[in-house]
Amino acid sequence: MSPDLASLGSVRPSAVVNAEIRALVQGGLHRVGARARYAELVEEWTRAVAVERRIGDVGEAA
Repeated sequence: MSPDLASLGSVRPSAVVNAEIRALVQGGLHRVGARARYAELVEEWTRAVAVERRIGDVGEAA
């Protein structure tokens, strides 16, 4: 049975968020608002990885 993605929450793939984090860091965290955006992205990346792991666990169990 495939996971119900709606119940896992709508998140972007971790690779996409990671790419955005890398671009932000390369642009410099000294810019106004960059550190706050970095913190938001890290939280989003953490959620994305958790969802991807749950999806993988469900897929492996099937």
